[in-house]
Amino acid sequence: MSAPTQPVPAQRTPAGEEPAPLLATRGLTKHFKVGGAFSGRNLHAVDGADIVINRKEIVALVGESGSGKSTIARLLARVYQPTSGEILYQGRPLSSMRGRRQVLEYRGDVPMVFQDPFSSLNPAYRVSHGIMRGLKLHRHELNRAQRFEEAVRVVEAVGLTPAADILDRYPYELSGGQRQRIGFAQALAYRPKLILADEPVSMLDVSIRIGLLNVMAKLRADEDVSFLYITHDIASARYVSDRLMVMYAGHVVESGPTEAVLADPKHPYTQLLLSAVPDPRAPLEVTAEAAKGEPPRVINPSPGCRFRWRCPLAIDECATTTPLLRPLAPAHVAACHVATADPDPTAGTDSVAGSDSGGEAAPE
Repeated sequence: MSAPTQPVPAQRTPAGEEPAPLLATRGLTKHFKVGGAFSGRNLHAVDGADIVINRKEIVALVGESGSGKSTIARLLARVYQPTSGEILYQGRPLSSMRGRRQVLEYRGDVPMVFQDPFSSLNPAYRVSHGIMRGLKLHRHELNRAQRFEEAVRVVEAVGLTPAADILDRYPYELSGGQRQRIGFAQALAYRPKLILADEPVSMLDVSIRIGLLNVMAKLRADEDVSFLYITHDIASARYVSDRLMVMYAGHVVESGPTEAVLADPKHPYTQLLLSAVPDPRAPLEVTAEAAKGEPPRVINPSPGCRFRWRCPLAIDECATTTPLLRPLAPAHVAACHVATADPDPTAGTDSVAGSDSGGEAAPE
């Protein structure tokens, strides 16, 4: 019988160099065939995504429905295999993984919390079942008594007490917010390094969303866990994240520190997202920019910017050349032909997005 497969070690970092990011992607791409095997039609769910998540960092991935956010989460969780590109975990490509043991180790390090708290728990079993089963699968060093102690610890860590009573309940005896906390507890039981949280608060009442966001912040502080927080809610992303990445039609169109992106958005789509956030003090209205254009074309898309049909700043180049991410401010990148970089403070000149395009000003 062959020897058990050894887990893939983290890539060694030469002395004097910064350690590799916890997780990174290079040109990550996922296409789905539509209309039959011989139709030649492909839905471009994700195209060329470059993502970096560092240790003890919360990164928010925002965008409208259909932008590719959840597809990226499933690619990182190895639910989907990428069409092309690479995922690097602690500096090593996932494609180098061999054997069930290495796959289990990665999935324990990078678990996923799903959107729907009402279908993520098996209604036929008590709450303890999923946590104990996961511990048995991923934490071989623990005996049964130790597994129960760990289950109690992680349930308390997500703010549910008394833990023993919660573990003895069935899912129907819990509220939606409690079920979602159990989802975080199950992920935490594996001693993860990164949790993929796919719209974890979107199906919960507004009054209890803040509690789940605080759970994420607490786990990052107390358990040294990083998060990829996927959401369409810019307000919650601002509340909890360190960095913000904006997706549109399968492309990452802007990325940077959360406050920098929200204070000075460079891409017209990010500007549109911010203009659509309702102000409770103002009358509800739909701006001309928000109503303009048509849904993105992601089935066999042609070259060019996929936002050009809705963009008030589009120029001829937008229809022929796909823009690439480029630095426009410190640690702030955007994929836009007309967006301009922040002025050099030593040059004494100012520039604004769209000033070279001849178009109208970007929405505030």
